[in-house]
Amino acid sequence: MRIRLILTLLLAGIGLAGVALAVPPGRTLNFDQSPTGKVVFDGKIHADAGAKCAECHNADTFPKMKQGTVTITMEQIYAGKLCGVCHNGQRAFDAKGNCNRCHLGE
Repeated sequence: MRIRLILTLLLAGIGLAGVALAVPPGRTLNFDQSPTGKVVFDGKIHADAGAKCAECHNADTFPKMKQGTVTITMEQIYAGKLCGVCHNGQRAFDAKGNCNRCHLGE
């Protein structure tokens, strides 16, 4: 009984730690290594559009919820991977031809 309680609390703690890594409202992630300009990711914009965290943070798309763990290229996005899973002109605006929607050109 005691071991079950400890395991339950441990699993709950791990689950809460994952939530703590998500981009909270009012905060953004800045990706400034792009030669075409900084990209700012706002989790609130995506949540307001109906996206759920697990839709992107999974083994196939972005396996770790830590900035810098996945290299993102436009070739991958145009091929329907990473951000391109949604940004394909069907679910969300098409990444092709809409550079300034993500890249701030700074």
